[in-house]
Amino acid sequence: MKPAKIGIDAGGSLLKMAFEEQGQIHYKSYLIDELDSSMNWLKMTAAEAPIVLTGGKAEYLKKEFFQNALIIPEFESSGIGASYLLKQGGLSYENFIFSIIGTGTSICLNSGGKFSRVSGSGIGGGTLMGLGRLLTDEKDFTRLVSLAGSGKAENADIMVKDIYSPFDPQIDGSLTASNFGKIKDDQVSQEDKAASLTNMIAETIVLLSSQAAVHHQIDDIIYIGSTLRNNAPLKQLIKKYTVMVGQNPVFIQDGAYCGALGALLS
Repeated sequence: MKPAKIGIDAGGSLLKMAFEEQGQIHYKSYLIDELDSSMNWLKMTAAEAPIVLTGGKAEYLKKEFFQNALIIPEFESSGIGASYLLKQGGLSYENFIFSIIGTGTSICLNSGGKFSRVSGSGIGGGTLMGLGRLLTDEKDFTRLVSLAGSGKAENADIMVKDIYSPFDPQIDGSLTASNFGKIKDDQVSQEDKAASLTNMIAETIVLLSSQAAVHHQIDDIIYIGSTLRNNAPLKQLIKKYTVMVGQNPVFIQDGAYCGALGALLS
């Protein structure tokens, strides 16, 4: 591995890397538990390559491994990466909201190429892993996603239609009235609990993202971040709720690496 340049996004759960090699951009990711071993390996194999860092652990990486590295703000790097990938996919927006769904969720604004964080939540991938483990005893991300895809949130949640029954609801009956409101004993399956959790995460992210979009008079919301990778149940729910509130959801290939890519391109 002899990359020309390397961008590293060191977050709370994952370390993501984008690097240019022979004119091509490549991506790698590591669990944050592998940080020391992976960075020692990188330091030995790519000692001459310029490195740009972003994310919560960027200062740590600079101090411990890459003293000459440049650090850029993570919201700026994610915005740069998202803009590049959108253009690569044939899409171009002058202004857009982009929601970074990592360990938590940061909701950011691109206004004419200027990037800023406008909202956020502690609800994100860390919630899926932590609360998912408490609810199902499952600690593997892929397995939790699989459980959610096989379950029905309405078996664990109180729905609007449940509140109004036996009469017709005044609003969409498929909306959630209370997350986990039906869990009163052990009869709710692990699959339904995982589905309810995924539904709660999606609703929260869309609610905050759509509020930011309305405030800034923007129709397009770009959803990126590692929690979306190989997570069809979450993506489907985010798409459903975003369309429901009248906005346009956009998912981009390699969106999990926007921060690392933005660091590489900066």
